Amino acid sequence: QVQLQESGGGSVQAGGSLNLSCAVSGISVSTGCVTWFRQAPGKEREGVATITQVIDGLRTYYTDSVKGRFTVSRDNAKNTVALQMNSLKPEDTAMYYCAATRAACLTSIQALGRGWHNYWGQGTQVTVSS
Repeated sequence: QVQLQESGGGSVQAGGSLNLSCAVSGISVSTGCVTWFRQAPGKEREGVATITQVIDGLRTYYTDSVKGRFTVSRDNAKNTVALQMNSLKPEDTAMYYCAATRAACLTSIQALGRGWHNYWGQGTQVTVSS
């Protein structure tokens, strides 16, 4: 049984930081692909950051709007994936979801698109005030 559980969301002022955690069972984060998605009211769900195992080693993907501010990482022993979010902006406000697949993500479309991951968590709310 595959389960994903997000935690760490909350409210923060612009410029602040939050660290999200995704606890994964049923899929090894050291061999699969795990992506953080987000969705704000009235907007499309978008891929934010991905960490995946590929044949050459570890690879990450980020959407342009968070590059330099967000960092995705994994803890293989705990089988968790974290998203460190710094310099938060009001436009980062959204429900953040963790999603995974047993297959590796080999392209940015697979990593950050909505059609590749087949397991999803319930989400955690992130609110950034101005």
